[in-house]
Amino acid sequence: MMDYFCALGPEAVQAGFRLETFSSLSSTNDEAMSRIARGDPGRLWIVAAAQTKGRGRMGRVWTSPPGNLYASLLLVDPAPPDRLAEIGFVAGVALIDSLRALAGPKPAITLKWPNDALCDGAKLSGLLLEGASLRDGLFACVVGVGVNCLSSPDDTPYPTASLRSIGAKSCDRGLLFATLSDRFAHWLEVWARGGNFPAIRAAWLDRAGGLGEKAAVTRNGERLEGFFRGIDARGRMLLERTGGAVEAIDAGDVAFDPRRA
Repeated sequence: MMDYFCALGPEAVQAGFRLETFSSLSSTNDEAMSRIARGDPGRLWIVAAAQTKGRGRMGRVWTSPPGNLYASLLLVDPAPPDRLAEIGFVAGVALIDSLRALAGPKPAITLKWPNDALCDGAKLSGLLLEGASLRDGLFACVVGVGVNCLSSPDDTPYPTASLRSIGAKSCDRGLLFATLSDRFAHWLEVWARGGNFPAIRAAWLDRAGGLGEKAAVTRNGERLEGFFRGIDARGRMLLERTGGAVEAIDAGDVAFDPRRA
C-alpha cells in the first residue's frame, strides 16, 4: 500500500532518482532486493512508514516504531566491483550532512567507522549494505538507512538517541529524506563511480568522531585496542597498537569506550 509521507529532493529528481513509498513493509532492503530480481534499472528509493522485520548489520534486528525513517536505495552497476564497498562511505557522508541540516550546529553529530551517526556517543542511525550479482556480469547494491527521528530503542547494548531527544531543530522524516536524497545524489556524483574516492575519504574524515582517541575493535570474537588514526585509501580503519604499529582493519565493531567494546 502506498503512503505519500515524503518526496525526493530537487537535486535527486534532476539526477534521475525515483521513489516508491509504503505504509508498511517487512523491510525496505528486502523490497529493494526483490526489485533486483525483477530487473529494476536502479536509482530507486524505497521508503516505508513502518517495518515489521527491519534488519541491521550482522543480522541484528532494527527496531522500527512509527515516526522514524526507514529507506533503501537500489543502485544498479554504480561502480566497478572492486569499488562497491566505498558506497558505504558515500552514504555515511550524505547521512551526516542530512542529520546536521536538521539538527543544527549543536549538539555535534559525527561519523563512527564505518558509517554510524553518533551524537555524544549515542547512535542516531544505521546503514546496511547488501548486494547481488546480475546475469550480465554487473552488480547491484542496496543501501538501507534507518534513522531515529522521534524515538530510539532502549533495549540495545549501546546508547541510542533520536533527533527529538537531542533537541534537533526538526525531527520531520519527510524533510530528512528529501535532504538525504539530495545529498546522496551529490556525493555519488562526486565519487564518480569510484574514480574519486580521495574526495569521499577527505569528507568522511572531516565528519569523523573519535580521531586520535582510544578505541576497541571486536572482530570475530577478538578484541583489539589502540588509538583511532583515521581510514586508509581503501576505507579501512587505522588502529595504532601498542608500540606504534598501525593495523588496517576491514571489518569489526568499534567502541571509543573500551569498556563497551
